[in-house]
Amino acid sequence: MTVAVGSQERARVFPSGFVWGAATAAYQVEGAATADGRGRSIWDTFSHTPGKVADGHTGDIACDHYYRYADDVRLMAELGLGVYRFSVSWPRVQPGGSGPVNPRGLDFYDRLVDELLEYQINPYVTLYHWDLPQNLEDRGGWPARDTAYKFADYAAAVHARLGDRVGTWTTLNEPWVAAFLGYGTGVHAPGRTSAADAFQAGHHLLLAHGLATQALRAAGAPEIALTLNLAPVMTPGQVADPAAEPAPGDRDAEAVARVDALLNRQFLDPALRGAYPDEVLAIAERNGGLGHIHDGDLAAIHQPVELLGINYYNPCLVTAGPGDQPNAAFPGTSDLCFPEAGGARTAMGWPIVPGGLARLLVRLSRDYPEVGLMVTENGAAFDDHVESERVRDTGRTDYLDGHLRAAHDAIEAGADLRGYLVWSLLDNFEWAEGYHRRFGIVHVDFATQRRLPKDSALWFSDVIRQNGVQAR
Repeated sequence: MTVAVGSQERARVFPSGFVWGAATAAYQVEGAATADGRGRSIWDTFSHTPGKVADGHTGDIACDHYYRYADDVRLMAELGLGVYRFSVSWPRVQPGGSGPVNPRGLDFYDRLVDELLEYQINPYVTLYHWDLPQNLEDRGGWPARDTAYKFADYAAAVHARLGDRVGTWTTLNEPWVAAFLGYGTGVHAPGRTSAADAFQAGHHLLLAHGLATQALRAAGAPEIALTLNLAPVMTPGQVADPAAEPAPGDRDAEAVARVDALLNRQFLDPALRGAYPDEVLAIAERNGGLGHIHDGDLAAIHQPVELLGINYYNPCLVTAGPGDQPNAAFPGTSDLCFPEAGGARTAMGWPIVPGGLARLLVRLSRDYPEVGLMVTENGAAFDDHVESERVRDTGRTDYLDGHLRAAHDAIEAGADLRGYLVWSLLDNFEWAEGYHRRFGIVHVDFATQRRLPKDSALWFSDVIRQNGVQAR
């Protein structure tokens, strides 16, 4: 089913009980890199390696959220957020990646959760947002099977401290990125460039999700989620005409199906159906083999979850090739092209296609009806206009407005969408881009750590109050 974004003039009111909030990640905002016994993560190592991050930026200080969390929570309350999605730093809890927990590290999350609840903001915990303890990477990282078991132990330890107050638990954030950008292309930590490592890392991340889900369920967690970076895989013609579909059997249709298997179904199908797509198995077989997939793994991975988190930024465009050069993020696609979309773009160079979100949400509810959906990240980097007491970011407001209208269209078309979390609350350390790309609805002056809500934050606050977007 194809969904086009409807009229841009009418108001969109979301269902009663729809969840509104914002998200961050530990390494991007916390800072305090060596405070209170925190260990080293792969992102500490990567960002301190010359040439890996723009201008040598690191997350050592980031937004200083570790020390300023109380002020940040009050700011969330002023904006009316109902949910704050944050990640727990594994090396803050287990500095070496295993063994006894560091109580001072968990104390921080105790304080943060209590502060959120004081302001009636629901804490959504993400257990892994890419900051693998360096000690575990030294022992093989995610391509090593044992890392999945260590993760389940860590998940149980965090739940033991916070489970009396936290109801919604996300195991992993974007395992495709962690595996294929961290171990395949090397543009993210730990910086390896091996397709075989990427496929092994992807499988062990899924195994970690399954094992952690079992541990959380056994401990009484009421709501468990898996968050994936998902995108509709489309031809350029489909972006121009969302109703268009490549003819079954033609080369573009095969290209779309193959890349969709690598990007989306490689993680959706094992987690929600208990099987890998045939296309993924065939490509992995040619890139290191399938020896890392053990009997019983898929049963362990295929655990019931209440929510599928969707991080959407833009579609993935592909056509039959041959390509100009192999795309290391997508092994087995050297015969395909990955063209750029025309039209408006964000400061990251990503095309702005709100209709892609509607298309994706409807497809997910159609293909995986057993799980509820939540947009756990959606947002954009723009070059904001900063004044003394105001930050004008019309581009971001327009981006969010268009995507919320698309999300509402998807609900009307049958998608079981239950909430929307903007990425991100604060300008922060944007991984390999350092501090050059700002996604926040709140401006951060990194020299002084002053926070200033942008125009988009004030607009989003109105959206929350109205439970929808106004006619325009």
